[in-house]
Amino acid sequence: MKILLTDGCTLICNNDLSLDVFEKYGDLFVFQNISRDELLKEIVDTDVVLCNKTIIDKEIFEKAKKLKYIGTFATGYNNIDIAVANEKGVTVCNAPDYSTNAVAQQVIAYMLMHYTKVNQYNNFVKDNGWLNSTTFSPLVFSTDEVAGKTLGIVGFGSIGMAVAKIAIALGMNILVYTRTKKDYENIEFVSFEELLSKSDVVTLHCPLTEKTADLMNSESFSKMKNGAFFINTSRGGTVDEDALFDALSSGKLSGAAVDVLKQEPMSKDCVLLKAPNIIITPHSAWAPLTTRKRLLKLVEDNLNMYLNGKPQNFVN
Repeated sequence: MKILLTDGCTLICNNDLSLDVFEKYGDLFVFQNISRDELLKEIVDTDVVLCNKTIIDKEIFEKAKKLKYIGTFATGYNNIDIAVANEKGVTVCNAPDYSTNAVAQQVIAYMLMHYTKVNQYNNFVKDNGWLNSTTFSPLVFSTDEVAGKTLGIVGFGSIGMAVAKIAIALGMNILVYTRTKKDYENIEFVSFEELLSKSDVVTLHCPLTEKTADLMNSESFSKMKNGAFFINTSRGGTVDEDALFDALSSGKLSGAAVDVLKQEPMSKDCVLLKAPNIIITPHSAWAPLTTRKRLLKLVEDNLNMYLNGKPQNFVN
């Protein structure tokens, strides 16, 4: 059996993981970031594809005469044409919930960075600001407490719930907007408009769908509290980036933090590069070593269960 792993570079940081675990299932061919032409050539005699963000569309499926299984190193699978996979009888399995703790901690990190100004004060000290200070505690940057503030969570899956749990421990008030209300203590379920108008911090944890595309647009940002802080670790397509730029530039928002963009890798003309008071990370919230080890094990388990006739986490 030929196993094609298409984008190994998305899984490994400084050789901290080995992908050899898949060798026991067949002949493993690893590409760090396979090109379209390479994929069209390799897919012809491939039985199993393991991928993260590689596009598997109709043209690829038409070339894949032996393909029976696709395992994704991700929860999302919008890079795979599921309708064609169904037509061709190809099973697709994803990796749900593996990054819950990692993404939740990054959301909290963004908030704490914004309100404590740890980075700014660290840079101030290293630039000899404290060394040259006339007082023991130079108050250069205005900081604030998160306790008592209201956190608005849009989407309440496993990550949204994990964020809420940590935020409650920090003494925050929690508002949630979600399609399906659940019974949780210390959480108030509200409309999208009420969440925007009452939250000091708004964080997105919803999937990218037709309904959530550009969910955060000019109108949405205008409904937020003056000086609110905005976070997106969901999908870049949920945010109108021009509208976010305007909200930051006008001072409507005191800041923002995003881990995802509409175009990834970031384009040279991405408007957010020039936005004030924004933290941008390169879609890395999911990627601590512990998290990637968990992901690798889950993808292996998915493949093993499929080969044993008991597929799990299948999406089609």
